[in-house]
Amino acid sequence: MRATQVIVDLAALRHNLAQARAAAPGRHIMAAIKANGYGHGLIRVARALEAADGFGVACIDEAMQLREAGINKPVTLLEGFFSADELVPIARHRLVTVVHHFEQVAMLEQSALTTPVRVWLKIDSGMHRLGFAPQRAHAAWERLHACRNVAEVVGCMTHLPNADDLDDPATIRQVALFRQVTAELPGVRSIANSAALLGWPQAHAEWVRPGIMLYGISPFVGGRGDRHGLRPVMTLRSELIAVNHLKRGDAIGYGGAWVCPEDMTVGVVAAGYGDGYPRHAPNGTPVLLNGRRVPLVGRVSMDMLTVDLRDQPQARSGDPVVLWGEGLAVEEIAEYAGTIPYELVCQVMPRVALVENDA
Repeated sequence: MRATQVIVDLAALRHNLAQARAAAPGRHIMAAIKANGYGHGLIRVARALEAADGFGVACIDEAMQLREAGINKPVTLLEGFFSADELVPIARHRLVTVVHHFEQVAMLEQSALTTPVRVWLKIDSGMHRLGFAPQRAHAAWERLHACRNVAEVVGCMTHLPNADDLDDPATIRQVALFRQVTAELPGVRSIANSAALLGWPQAHAEWVRPGIMLYGISPFVGGRGDRHGLRPVMTLRSELIAVNHLKRGDAIGYGGAWVCPEDMTVGVVAAGYGDGYPRHAPNGTPVLLNGRRVPLVGRVSMDMLTVDLRDQPQARSGDPVVLWGEGLAVEEIAEYAGTIPYELVCQVMPRVALVENDA
């Protein structure tokens, strides 16, 4: 059996949910578990986060997986519905849908539902992606409130694209605009994502929507989860499968992109971009071997990568390797690779064996 594995620490997941509650006391938590639970497994994550007040997913397909698995907590479709055909299963399975444009309002008005649905009204406070413009939000609310197919307008929500930068005043402006626009509308409010939950208390409302922080990852630019008391949930690990004794001038891997500066040993790790490790990770990206850092050298291949063993000449085939996770923050690997940790955890491939840890 190939050594590459993903360890999912369910106890860490529950710990991080508790940290979210502690950071926003008295608020309801809609745990974001879209994109297969940020790569950690949709059903697995939902069951581990049973203490959440509800779940947020991207689409009805994800919501149906939850219902088919027997998960009955409130589930909100954060992108809403894409066609009128989805309204029947939304009603049947007691899903809540976000409404963010007038075409959706019209579909609700024209549908012949036997059971009305509950909706969130989404307002564009500055992200300019989804949501009603502030000057049209009241008109949207009135139409939804009058629609016979709407059981309840639960409340209003918005999204904060710059909350990951604590020096950016855009978040303060957005929160102020959202509160001004919704001041006379009934229902609850939901503003805060992970970054706002941890860093912008003025964005806390009745519902908060933590996502990336639940998986032990910092939502802030240059951040680390452990600085906020978070524990990594995913560890991508493998092992050395070869130790090669090479000469000065020997080129390693595709394109000979790295050349040995002296006689040295180089280790081969059974992990590559076919497992979800970033192909564009540069030379020097840290890898944890036997609990100690060694640098990646040469290009990442589909199934393997190579590491400099000059600091661990005693290393042998079978020695354990951590690519990210426990002891090596995924945020750091993302920085080396010029990407974000969201992408790394979401792109782990299905062929990687998954092991649950619930200690």
